[in-house]
Amino acid sequence: MDNFPWLTALWLVPLVAAGIVMILPTRSQQPAKATALGAALVVLVLAIAVAVQFDSGGEQYQFVESHEWIPAFGAGYILGLDGIALALVLLTAVLVPLLLIAGWQDADDRARRETNTYFALFLLVEAMVIVSFVALDVLLFYVFFEAMLIPMYFLIGGFGGAKRSAAAVKFLLYNLVGGLIMLAAVIGLYAVTARQGDVFSAGTFDFRAIVAAASAGELGADPALLNALFLGFMFAFAVKAPLWPFHTWLPNAAVESTPATAVLMMAIVDKVGTFAMLRYCLQLFPEASSTFAPYIVTLAVIGIVYGAVLAIGQTDVMRLIAYTSISHFGFIILGIFAMTSQGQTGSTLYMVNHGLSTAALFLIAGFLVSRRGTRAIAAYGGVQKVAPVLAGTFLVAGLATLSLPGLAPFISEFLVLIGTYTRYPVAAVIATSALVLAAIYILWLYQRVMTGPAAKENEKIRDLVPRELVVVTPLLVALIVLGVYPKPILDVVDPAVGHILVTIDKQDPAPTVAVTDGGTHK
Repeated sequence: MDNFPWLTALWLVPLVAAGIVMILPTRSQQPAKATALGAALVVLVLAIAVAVQFDSGGEQYQFVESHEWIPAFGAGYILGLDGIALALVLLTAVLVPLLLIAGWQDADDRARRETNTYFALFLLVEAMVIVSFVALDVLLFYVFFEAMLIPMYFLIGGFGGAKRSAAAVKFLLYNLVGGLIMLAAVIGLYAVTARQGDVFSAGTFDFRAIVAAASAGELGADPALLNALFLGFMFAFAVKAPLWPFHTWLPNAAVESTPATAVLMMAIVDKVGTFAMLRYCLQLFPEASSTFAPYIVTLAVIGIVYGAVLAIGQTDVMRLIAYTSISHFGFIILGIFAMTSQGQTGSTLYMVNHGLSTAALFLIAGFLVSRRGTRAIAAYGGVQKVAPVLAGTFLVAGLATLSLPGLAPFISEFLVLIGTYTRYPVAAVIATSALVLAAIYILWLYQRVMTGPAAKENEKIRDLVPRELVVVTPLLVALIVLGVYPKPILDVVDPAVGHILVTIDKQDPAPTVAVTDGGTHK
């Protein structure tokens, strides 16, 4: 099995399954659903097999596959996996089957062909996201980074709320603009490598070769040009992440999508943006990253506070949760550009934990909204009296979202703040205010929706059914387990973060300790 193309299999299985789902007969909706779920479970098994074989103390990139793709451009089909990508591939592989089960009935009231399309689009997104995580060729990454917008556009615009078309167009336009700017930067990066005849035999898109040249100072380009190229990449990733003020497409897209689609977007697709900041922005442009880090940290802190404050003011339960994600992505980006081992490890762990907590909270809220038929917070009250399991699971997911100690997001948020404080203490202190704001928006939401007397309209709200428990239970278990024992993820992430810091020539700031010598402080 040493020569088995594990990474190709990871994305090829859902891609082929999507094609099969589309051509299945539409006499019944069940074959399409079962095929999609079966393919997603196969991907999960493959991802677990890869994780078991991954050597955290081995080479930086493992399971490497390299084949010629477009030799004239120096582009190759090059795949490889480090610890950060492994964590996100596992997150994707775990969430997609749960989202398919959560959205099992989302297209039941539509034509049967649309049911096939709905489930096929989920598999297409999964395939493209996985390629983005494992690509080691810049052009290959770019192609799939942009291609995933197409199935996401149809998932948002074809299924969901009354304003879904407008939300889908806004999502597509924002991300296309970012992608086009990134394309110019990709072309510029290729031109820079093509000029370095003593370093490269020709222009190349091989990520590893470019990073080696950049870290050795052999790209030879004008620093102003490298700064411009960095900004081209960073803009595209900031839109997808999303980083304030490029976030405005997210609330509408999340609210107007089906809950399963919204979680696919916020918990999985948007992670490609933050992952790419770690892999491409920092490692391809180490000097530019250091130059712009204070400005990006400032934007991240604004996003943290902004998202939390706006969440408090929302009257729509789904929009409130969407704004919490803007705040959480601010934490992730803050840790990345703090450029410390604690900050970047915390950011990677935060990507995983945010995916789990947001999936749990948004899906449970979606189950509630589907019962009552409204997203207005004021329409609820007393739900815990008629649906105690729904209320209890909502509370646990909410407490995870506000980073309660003992639940997974606490550890990642703590690492981000500690890692940031050593280099940007003021930013860390301001970001800490979001902990208080998070407690306000989550606990106040729970009070208004779940406690108090049950309104007459809410007395018929039923509790979670077995299908919904199958979705929610693994997420809550994962949040609890990773909250008390995050070591399995940290063991694979730490070496990858160490490689990045070495590549960009950054070390953790030395601690400042008061030392006395004969009563004198030094």
